Amino acid sequence: MKTPTWDPAQYLRHAGHRARPFVDLLARVPDLPAAQPAVADLGCGPGNVTVLLADRWPTAHITGYDNSPEMLDQALTEHEGPTPGGGRLDFSHADVRTWTPPRPYDLIVSNATLQWVPGHADRFADWVAGLVPGGTFAFQVPGNFSAPSHQLMRELAHSARWKDRLAETLRHDDAVLAPETYLEKLTGLGCEADVWETTYVHLLSGEDPVLDWVKGTGLRPVLTALADDPEAREEFVGEYRAALREAYPATAHGTPFRFRRIFAVARKGA
Repeated sequence: MKTPTWDPAQYLRHAGHRARPFVDLLARVPDLPAAQPAVADLGCGPGNVTVLLADRWPTAHITGYDNSPEMLDQALTEHEGPTPGGGRLDFSHADVRTWTPPRPYDLIVSNATLQWVPGHADRFADWVAGLVPGGTFAFQVPGNFSAPSHQLMRELAHSARWKDRLAETLRHDDAVLAPETYLEKLTGLGCEADVWETTYVHLLSGEDPVLDWVKGTGLRPVLTALADDPEAREEFVGEYRAALREAYPATAHGTPFRFRRIFAVARKGA
């Protein structure tokens, strides 16, 4: 299975909708222990939501980590440097599957990344250990793997036409855990944990907007796997487009797109 190739421009086409869960997550993060906190953003992507951390904690030294060269290039070009409040934004290459805190952090946060990391809950102990006393670990992940957008993609990838090339490409509905399981794991590490879920109904505009959305995220493994065969890629996308049009019909005001997300905020004991 190839590592997905990311397209920052495609990802940012729905930046407003994608940023909203991060804003909702940060609203529940308690005050941090230090006046000039150290913050790590795991899976920072192009950095467009990492900058929101500087709005919340203006004096913070924030480091965004990602393993996509394309995403990091954009983050470095557009966002790295001093922040208006006296803090700083840095970006660095790292693989969340193996990343260990290189220093104590007041906040370790991750936005829509951990679903790409098999066994990510097994890393929680290392990350909580890397927090200062009273520090916080916070994340949100999509919880919509049983939604038509993902179910149809998996069904098509496992069909007779595509299974030999794509059957092992896509994540399954166990890519994230149940909210209750996250709560159990975080409290088991001695944290005071707050876990919840929210279903957003995004009103998308344009032609085939749900397809346009998943081209920036969930469909990336398929697009990467078929990158050397443009004809096959267009055939798959065409079949998938037709299925999405039926599952997500447009209305007079746009296309409603239900999207469930799971949130967790865990504060380490002081």
